[in-house]
Amino acid sequence: MRVTTKGQVTIPRQVREALGISPETEVEFIEENGRYFIEKSAAPETRGKFMELRGIATVKMTTDEILSLTRDSK
Repeated sequence: MRVTTKGQVTIPRQVREALGISPETEVEFIEENGRYFIEKSAAPETRGKFMELRGIATVKMTTDEILSLTRDSK
């Protein structure tokens, strides 16, 4: 495995699948007796950047009503 000039490496697919690592998954590097290990972080996976806003809208309109406002009525 080769390290890029930015210090990045590609985690092989078999390793990602075995550890359950997908895009945006947090990982940790653990050092034990001079050896390093990669581990999926125990921290909860990040939710999308808009997930914290989900459910706070105050508009009481259906999806169809909202879409009709964005379309030209001919």
